[in-house]
Amino acid sequence: MSDAVAPGLVVRGFAPPLRLADFRLIAFDMDSTLIAIECVDEIADVAGKKAEVAAITEAAMRGEIADYKESLRRRVALLKGVPAAALQRVYDERLRFNPGAERLVAACKASGLKTLLVSGGFTFFTDRVRDRLGFDFTRSNVLEIADGALTGRLVYQSWGDICDGAEKRKMLLVTCAALAISPSRSIAVGDGANDLPMMAAAGLSVAYHAKPKVREAAMVAIDDGGLDRLLEVVTP
Repeated sequence: MSDAVAPGLVVRGFAPPLRLADFRLIAFDMDSTLIAIECVDEIADVAGKKAEVAAITEAAMRGEIADYKESLRRRVALLKGVPAAALQRVYDERLRFNPGAERLVAACKASGLKTLLVSGGFTFFTDRVRDRLGFDFTRSNVLEIADGALTGRLVYQSWGDICDGAEKRKMLLVTCAALAISPSRSIAVGDGANDLPMMAAAGLSVAYHAKPKVREAAMVAIDDGGLDRLLEVVTP
């Protein structure tokens, strides 16, 4: 089954509406899904390297670079020497939530869902987004900083150094286990190829203004409008 519920909104494999209360967890990608920018590209812009970094980002999100970890290492290496203060500038001046993001997160929380922010981006941004929207869980990458500047490397954490597609899926499943719920009671929202593993593991997969491969694989595709259009097919 594949039907346009309304212009710019497509569902596959089920007949809407579903109920938010039937789910217990919603997981969001951050860059270009929950927020309107790719943070690594905007940091690179400060260093005058946006075109080079953005080209790698675009290829990785389309799935044209099979090794996401290597693509991120390449991009982060290009940030070497960028003042750490650039991170705050990007957050203050450029980071904006996508339309409907705050409404959708609030509706999910009001319906009793836990919220997970899982990102191939950086803790500098995910921590702040978590605090603003009240997310319950996060996983993302740590930029190494020394002498007030980025070193071009990522910090190794207890689970690894890069949150790629496999790690996003693992975090979704670990969070479901911690909540004592089946993954079928989770929703995963993303836009890029590295979101596909967690979207495949969730009970409901949602593509938001996504790359073609992601849109084709998702049960819900939001092609026009805001994130809160999910509430047209999964009602509070």
